[in-house]
Amino acid sequence: MRDPDNEIPLPNFENPPVIEVVCGVLYKPISAFLTPYLGLLWNEFRPEYPECREVAPLDPILEEHDELSRITVEIANVPPLPRIWFIREKGNEIIQVQRDRFLHNWRKTSPKDEYPRYDYVKRIFFDRLVQLRDFLTRNELGEIDPLQYEMTYINHIPQGEGWRELGQIGEVFPDFAFRIRKRFLPEPSGINWQTTFILPEKHGRLHARIRYVRMRETKLPMLVLELTVRGIGEDKSFQGMQAWFDLAREWIVKGFADLTGSDIQRSIWKRQN
Repeated sequence: MRDPDNEIPLPNFENPPVIEVVCGVLYKPISAFLTPYLGLLWNEFRPEYPECREVAPLDPILEEHDELSRITVEIANVPPLPRIWFIREKGNEIIQVQRDRFLHNWRKTSPKDEYPRYDYVKRIFFDRLVQLRDFLTRNELGEIDPLQYEMTYINHIPQGEGWRELGQIGEVFPDFAFRIRKRFLPEPSGINWQTTFILPEKHGRLHARIRYVRMRETKLPMLVLELTVRGIGEDKSFQGMQAWFDLAREWIVKGFADLTGSDIQRSIWKRQN
């Protein structure tokens, strides 16, 4: 149980660097969900998601805490389905569906786009998941039996926002500082760090990944912080699923604040608390 007196307030940023949020659920493969039903499902979403795209399916990645809590993924005895994207008109929102997985993305597609905040992202994800659940029920295809939930926040930190040289990465991520002094090794030319943290009561893990990349359009350097929580609680009800996503969001937001520097939080991202 949590101690309210020791609760860390949830950080709030006026200008967060988040450019994409993904919410998803991995469930036992629905063998009866054959290819023709993808077209029927698109009819359900097509008024709001008029574009359709076919991509390679995602392989399941399951968090395992120990041998006793290991989850077995069933292999459907039917040919694999592709992963289908249903894309909203402006391209900011994507529904992803495959035989064993459902995801919803919000993504920033232009500099003017503002992150619509967690309450909106959560509501849209659950609204669309209910649409899928109802579609499966009406067509007698089966039920969503969740194996794992997942939430990802992707943050872009361009050069000039709190850092200029890669050797200054400690200004952005104090835990991963590169010692700037006379030394044999030169400034690094690339960075790819990954760290994992365990959530309480076996609810899953938080995976933090920091990469150094170049922006596709401008070729300018950028740091990418990707925070992903995967796991599941004992309560697999709809309410239990919602509580899990609230916990995942808390760990991602507080983890973001814990991993990044206080100066860039105040000066660039406008932390308000």
